[in-house]
Amino acid sequence: MPSRRGGTPKATHGPGALPNLGPVSARWLAGAGITTVEELRRVGAVTAYGMVALREGRAATANLLYALHAALEGKHWTAVTAAEKRRLRREAGLE
Repeated sequence: MPSRRGGTPKATHGPGALPNLGPVSARWLAGAGITTVEELRRVGAVTAYGMVALREGRAATANLLYALHAALEGKHWTAVTAAEKRRLRREAGLE
């Protein structure tokens, strides 16, 4: 699905794509105005999650937050530790 800027989100597709993020996450990020890996890195996982959650409501779960963080860290989302998850949830206002 095209973003408001007219392109496919580069944050999750093509060469150099971030792991953990599928087409739905890509559409959500694009809808929030995040269309490149650089933009995602600049705003960070917590802010990106908040931007998506503002638009998508309860559909944006903590798993998206973990996936965004893990993608930026270069690891699989299941490798996010319990301590990281607690910190992320706290920073995102989920606790």
